[in-house]
Amino acid sequence: MGKIIFYEDRNFEGRSYECSSECADLHSHFSRCNSIRVDSGNWMVYERPNYMGYQYFLRKGEYPDYQRWMGFNDCVRSCRMIPMHQGTHRLMIYERPEFGGQMMELTDDCPSLYERFHFNDIYSCNVMDGYWIFYEHPHYRGRQYLIHPGEYRRFHEWGGMSSRVGSIRRIIIMSVIYNTLQTYCNFQGRRYECDSDCTDFHSYLSCCNSARVESGTWVIYERPNYLGYQYVLKRGEYPNYHSWNGLNDRVSSCKMIHFAPGDPYKIQLYGKADFSGQVFEASEDCASVLETFHWREVHSCRVLGGWWVFYEHPNYKGRQYLLEKGEYRRPVDWGAVCPTVQSFRRLTE
Repeated sequence: MGKIIFYEDRNFEGRSYECSSECADLHSHFSRCNSIRVDSGNWMVYERPNYMGYQYFLRKGEYPDYQRWMGFNDCVRSCRMIPMHQGTHRLMIYERPEFGGQMMELTDDCPSLYERFHFNDIYSCNVMDGYWIFYEHPHYRGRQYLIHPGEYRRFHEWGGMSSRVGSIRRIIIMSVIYNTLQTYCNFQGRRYECDSDCTDFHSYLSCCNSARVESGTWVIYERPNYLGYQYVLKRGEYPNYHSWNGLNDRVSSCKMIHFAPGDPYKIQLYGKADFSGQVFEASEDCASVLETFHWREVHSCRVLGGWWVFYEHPNYKGRQYLLEKGEYRRPVDWGAVCPTVQSFRRLTE
């Protein structure tokens, strides 16, 4: 049984309506929606009645304004709870309508359809197992479309306004995965629990001095929207911010890392920007870039497989920068203000 509560005003104020099942038309219960609290279950909310218009996927958590669920406006007119699915996921995508043209099969998340398959568009698909979300842009951004088991012969059948799909993600039940952040050392004081990515939880915590990761691998960020200093946290307890090598008690956003099974680790490092100059390739951790490559700086890089972390100092010390699969033409692309990289390591489950 799921439970979702809609509020007319921001920060859970004003007229509210509680729902525990799908509803094709919410208009009679509230005129606008500016905040939502999901007590349990995974939900899809829709801009228009009868599950039409913009779609937004919501996990358990609090959304104090519509920007938190990447909403385009304060209009919510229908909702649907997504059934629990804990089995395998399998999806076949096609480059032409009616299951024509080249076919690719997916069993895991895909942050960039173009980088993986050299596709920019999907015209039809067949969902064999599990529930999926299509995103308009890479890295799970833009308009969202819920895809449940069944056949979709043309993109309008999943609600798409065009065939453009930039990334794809499975909907996985993560009831035991959460990150607990607390305002005082040693797990004391006000706390906030999270089981999915969060662009800004500053309204819940003014500072963060301890964290507990019960499962999964996470990156926490000093500033909202995944900006500022980065810290990688694996399963375990962090009684104070020094235990995760924090420079201060500021944490404002977090992201869970989704690993691709069997993806080999491979990275290319360049001595100059835009993939020029001398190049080195690595598939293992490097405790000292100076000793291994006789370099002090990395000006651009290509991550060909796996997740990696750059460190400002040797032996995995100093500021950290998380790198996922993709191209980084300059240090600013991985969040750095200078090219100093003195060690790097693979990020494993």
